[in-house]
Amino acid sequence: MIQYMQAGIYYDMKNKENKKKVKKYNLSAYGRKMARKERRKDSLFLMPSFFGVSLFYLVPFLVVIVYSVEDNPITKNYVGITNFVKILQNDAFKLAAANTFKFSLVAVPLAVVISLLMAILLDQSIPLASQFRTIFLSPMMVPVASVILVFRVLFDYNGAFNGIIRFFGGTNIDWLKSDYAPLVILALFLWKNLGYNMILFLAGLGTIPREMMEVAYLDSSNALKLFFIVKIRYLSPTILFVTIMSLINSFKIFREVYLLSGNYPHGSVYTLQHFMNNMFDSLDYQKLSSAAIIMCFVMVIIIGILYILENKFGKDMED
Repeated sequence: MIQYMQAGIYYDMKNKENKKKVKKYNLSAYGRKMARKERRKDSLFLMPSFFGVSLFYLVPFLVVIVYSVEDNPITKNYVGITNFVKILQNDAFKLAAANTFKFSLVAVPLAVVISLLMAILLDQSIPLASQFRTIFLSPMMVPVASVILVFRVLFDYNGAFNGIIRFFGGTNIDWLKSDYAPLVILALFLWKNLGYNMILFLAGLGTIPREMMEVAYLDSSNALKLFFIVKIRYLSPTILFVTIMSLINSFKIFREVYLLSGNYPHGSVYTLQHFMNNMFDSLDYQKLSSAAIIMCFVMVIIIGILYILENKFGKDMED
């Protein structure tokens, strides 16, 4: 009869062949006392974090929910979903939501795929691999104001890129005030985020068991098949995390767009955060709160779908 202790609970293993069939014994008085003591200790350690999250996240979110169902902050009359109906019928909101969705739909997959390819390349034994890692990470160390200055020099009406276009006989393009503006923002987003994503993928590649790779290589010498069958499945949690972080960063591109174009940029790069910022400037808290709730709801659905896909895709590797 084998006895062991796990989390303060004694188990009696009656059958070595089937370890799932165990008989649980009641804890002794001393064991229950120690378990309660450990839970109280854990709660004390969690209290500062719980207080901070509640103060800066949960309470403000509840306030936003309250604002979204009131007519205004003065009379505070309950209006139900009226504010949500109005915001969904607002043309500026629909434009901002469509632009944000289209940008995320393009930028997030590109950020994930390109950074994954970069990580796989640097994971090989290539010359100057460490130097390339440093170069790709350098955008994270550059202040945003400096980045914006560089992109203005490059994409100004009389900037460097237009100089190259004129050299080949073309005409100037007003990059930031035309339909080409999303391309500039996409280039800025990728330049800023690829290095961080690449480091995460490199860390994920380092956790893949070498024995598993060797066995898979002996079974199939096809490198492409090895990549999709083994590496991608082991990297599924990392891919999920990188996708979520890239999605969040794509919703936060407002800072760069604002510094490039101001409060009211070209319509193709007018995002949800522009809309919210303008509502905040005009003290229209009802529209602002309703838009924030809708944005949060959509984000929860998207992230939930990503978790379901990751769980389904990586389940066999966990087994």
